[in-house]
Amino acid sequence: MFRTLKNLLQLFQIAAGLRRYGAIRALASITLIPDWAPRLLRAFTFYIPHRTGLPKAPGERLALALAAMGPAYIKLGQTLATRPDLVGRPIAEGLTTLQDSLPPFAFKKARAIIEAELGGALGDHYQAFDETAIAAASIAQVHKAVTTDGKPVAVKVLRPDIQRRFARDLALFDWLATLAERHTREGKRLRLTKVVAKVRETVLREMDLRLEAAAAAELADNMNGEAGYRLPAIDWDRTAERVMTLEWVDGIRLADKDALVAAGHDLTALGERVVQVFLKQALRDGYFHADLHQGNLIVEPTGTIVAIDFGIMGRLSKPERRFLAEILYGFIRRDYIRVAQIHFDAGYVPKGQSLEEFAQALRSIADPIMDLPVAEISAGKLLAQLFATTERFAMQTQPQLLLLQRTMVMAEGMALHLNPESNMWQISEPVIEAWIRDNLSPEARLAEALQALPRLIERLPMRLERWLMEDEEAAPEPEPAPPAPRPAALWPFALGLVTGAILLKILIA
Repeated sequence: MFRTLKNLLQLFQIAAGLRRYGAIRALASITLIPDWAPRLLRAFTFYIPHRTGLPKAPGERLALALAAMGPAYIKLGQTLATRPDLVGRPIAEGLTTLQDSLPPFAFKKARAIIEAELGGALGDHYQAFDETAIAAASIAQVHKAVTTDGKPVAVKVLRPDIQRRFARDLALFDWLATLAERHTREGKRLRLTKVVAKVRETVLREMDLRLEAAAAAELADNMNGEAGYRLPAIDWDRTAERVMTLEWVDGIRLADKDALVAAGHDLTALGERVVQVFLKQALRDGYFHADLHQGNLIVEPTGTIVAIDFGIMGRLSKPERRFLAEILYGFIRRDYIRVAQIHFDAGYVPKGQSLEEFAQALRSIADPIMDLPVAEISAGKLLAQLFATTERFAMQTQPQLLLLQRTMVMAEGMALHLNPESNMWQISEPVIEAWIRDNLSPEARLAEALQALPRLIERLPMRLERWLMEDEEAAPEPEPAPPAPRPAALWPFALGLVTGAILLKILIA
């Protein structure tokens, strides 16, 4: 009862915030929200005046309201921006304007956090420390400093009390999502509790800066040797749960197009590199930098792109990578039956749906986009519309693919920012074709099977022994009999069967 009253009070505060920014109208256009809800919110908040100078677009008003409510609502808005199937395309586009930025907190609080986390005084770790934050986001802020051994660094410090604030707000989101799934068919199909779980997972990772540092180190290992792209080195001695220290990077933000031109950088090459590096991370490694806004990429004087801010990362399993590569390749070739079959094979489309009708729906999405002029072709828009077809074919949402789609939209946006004539398909095709050749060709499958064979042989004795023990336990106790041949006599036969089956499966696949 107390929890319900507490949540209702928070809901009233949310309603008041929506009213101030004129954002209740945005809720009325979201089909998931019942018609009576916006009317009820207006009735309870009619006396609260609107702010002046608000944008006309309801989605942009909603973005302003969420930004004013605090960090958890910013993260929620950023997640909903990737879900046009939940909020509708106009609202989703308005939410893309949501900026992950807040005023900085006081330096004395930052100092207290650093000293508590690293031990000793601030001067024990840094010989110089800029008291003014150079960037402040919803989770943390960043200061420039110089270590005691003379290295320029960036120091990221979590906001005070951020864990408690997020825990409170996420508990409300979870309560609302559970109610929606329990009482509405649409809420269950859209897996709203999983949306909230994804927000929670992302936030918890961002609130332990040791995990962010580990993410940067893993990505650096994966991208080692990639020409024209690198990551800053982590200073592990000055990194803890609420503090992260990393190499300072000098250069021009990718957002500053004019400065990049003045410095003589090849903008087209930079845009293509951003897209291709992202695809290599997603397809080749299954681990990608998922916060690719223009402020998180810096171009050094040499032209090397340096990625920063690793709080939001994405992972894809091998089957998910195969799914992504094959649907993109199928769209490039306009082979819609193949794309539809891949959805069915992955289990994303329920049994009983028509393969041909699904392929026709895919054609209705892709053909209008693919026939546009080069400057207007959008792979990100295509994926967004693809995921929006889920309702018609009773498909369950795949949250891990939505993060991928959001990141692809960001990568594509940067390529278009640098060169309006960029064609996402032409940029992507070499990477996708190379992945398919290296992973899905008969030769690649044979190599993969042969690579796994030693491990299979190594585990075979344990499996045989377990099977024999299970058979002994299941069988009734036999009469005394002469000793049976030792199991080792079965080895050549069993090994030959296993190896032959693997090779036969590969050759006929």
